[in-house]
Amino acid sequence: MTKLHILYENEAWLAPLVKALEDRKVPYLLHFMNGGGFDLTSEPPEGIFLNRMSPSSHTRGHQRGVRYVSELLNWLQFYGRRVINGSTAFDLELSKVKQDLALRRQGILTPHTIVAVGIDEIKSAGQEMPLPFITKHNQGGKGLGVRLFSDRHSFEEYLANGEFVDDPGGITLLQEYIEPHEPHITRVEIVAGEVVMAIHSSTEGGFELCPAVDCEDEELFCPASGVGKFRPAKIDVKDSLILQYIQMMEVNNIDVAGIEFIEDSQGNRYTYDINGTTNYNAEVEAELGIEGMGKIAELAERLLAAEYPKLIQSSTVTNGEQFTTAPAAEIRTLSPND
Repeated sequence: MTKLHILYENEAWLAPLVKALEDRKVPYLLHFMNGGGFDLTSEPPEGIFLNRMSPSSHTRGHQRGVRYVSELLNWLQFYGRRVINGSTAFDLELSKVKQDLALRRQGILTPHTIVAVGIDEIKSAGQEMPLPFITKHNQGGKGLGVRLFSDRHSFEEYLANGEFVDDPGGITLLQEYIEPHEPHITRVEIVAGEVVMAIHSSTEGGFELCPAVDCEDEELFCPASGVGKFRPAKIDVKDSLILQYIQMMEVNNIDVAGIEFIEDSQGNRYTYDINGTTNYNAEVEAELGIEGMGKIAELAERLLAAEYPKLIQSSTVTNGEQFTTAPAAEIRTLSPND
């Protein structure tokens, strides 16, 4: 049966999505992605594909999966398969440099950022960037590489004493630190051009990237997210910045994203992150009466109905470690235990 094919690498993030799909009786197949293979001359399986590969995959030992999925998405799209958050969206998610350029291309304000490769160039950039500033990885992941510096001496010590951790691709960013006017940042969740919700993440007491409940227990650092302190944010869906976000997503073929911004004391709103493999905070969802993954499940359901109008929906689901469906096509994957 034609299904939604879910490409993933972090099982901990699957439960809300799986529940939403099963509640709506959307047939799906799970595919753990950390390497494998496929034949370029053969057509992929029928169905809609959902890319849930995260730029933080390398922090769980799955960097080869990132490279695998990067190529796999192009193959799927070559044969006309519809991918939710396909190759263009994934390319952006893996590069904060490309995110910055995509945002600024739509007239969206971003923090001043310098790109540096190699310790010498990073040191040089540290002399150029006004204080205070943060360092971060180009391929984001669980806050690795993100540090705040208020003086150059501590920055140079950080580079010299062995604390520095390089980006998976060797690209470090130095970025101006935006002091929030209120002690929070705002994250706007958008699915298929619709604002699902917005949340405030407290910046008091520490920093953390992902709003998913399972992430709140980890010791993470992000320049703009609170540690387990999330609450609903009031936002006007016709706000000019929100409309710019929706336009930016449309231009870059991004179906699903959580986009984060900081507002300074002058009222300037700086956007600094686009999260394609977005997660939703369960406590905020419950307070708002909104199911974020339900919106993604509904999008998948609509796309399946549009692409395969004769599809008879069923509750049949399969956790497929081997990606084999159509006789002419095979996508070889590994078991999560490999």
